[in-house]
Amino acid sequence: MSDLQNTDQPQLPGVVVTGASGRMGQMLVRLVLENPELRLVGALVRPGHDWIGQDIGMAMGGAAVGVIVSDDAVTAIAQAQAVIDFTTPEATLAFAELTAQARAVHVIGTTGLGPDHLAALAASARHAPIIRAGNMSLGVNLLVGLTRKVAAALGEDWDIEVVEAHHRHKVDAPSGTALMLGEAAAEGRGATLDDLRTPARDGITGPRAPGSIGFAAIRGGDVVGEHDVIFATSGERIVLRHLATDRAIFARGAIRAAIWGQDKGPGEYDMHDVLGL
Repeated sequence: MSDLQNTDQPQLPGVVVTGASGRMGQMLVRLVLENPELRLVGALVRPGHDWIGQDIGMAMGGAAVGVIVSDDAVTAIAQAQAVIDFTTPEATLAFAELTAQARAVHVIGTTGLGPDHLAALAASARHAPIIRAGNMSLGVNLLVGLTRKVAAALGEDWDIEVVEAHHRHKVDAPSGTALMLGEAAAEGRGATLDDLRTPARDGITGPRAPGSIGFAAIRGGDVVGEHDVIFATSGERIVLRHLATDRAIFARGAIRAAIWGQDKGPGEYDMHDVLGL
């Protein structure tokens, strides 16, 4: 890695990357360093990590960039105009409080968030903009829109199944993207996903309920992300599909969101807002 950090333009929005030692974190660090509209001001890792105190560029195997890896979220976020966060639900809530205090944009790609987490994020969004999406790629967000439209056009005699595949290390299922797609399908049918979602199937399940939305999750190898939305009725099927082959699509979407959010007021936003869909 070359020394890409732009230190000559302090007027550029400062970005803190959380989980900077992970695969997504390192990709985000690289993209922020390369982006002419942003500057990296912080790289956060969990307490006790052996990167703490090192220059993030050198810790990643490249040249120094002038940003020291830290576990001090309070100090790092206080100087940020944007925080990009692909971590865990508990960590994201802690970062959200600090980001709200700093009035910075909080870009959240964390998945596995439950109702209690979302309620806490909504409270933080009263003070600063939060941009949250289960998937930040352009292609997936187009797929979400198509899923909503197709579900609205078809009747309950069309069964809906969301099938997703990810690498063996993914810890939540269904994926955040699969849930986005399920929510879009439910909205197309004028309902909520909680109303229509079919529980995970195992054993003698009986026939599916009319109008329900089912999910299937595959975990294995190094699959980046694959999502199919299947609409099936007697005699025909419609399959909408998105295949991700490079995690950079998610990181690029997060970078775009961090830039887009700079002039936005407090509130909750998603990638449809960022992309103008």
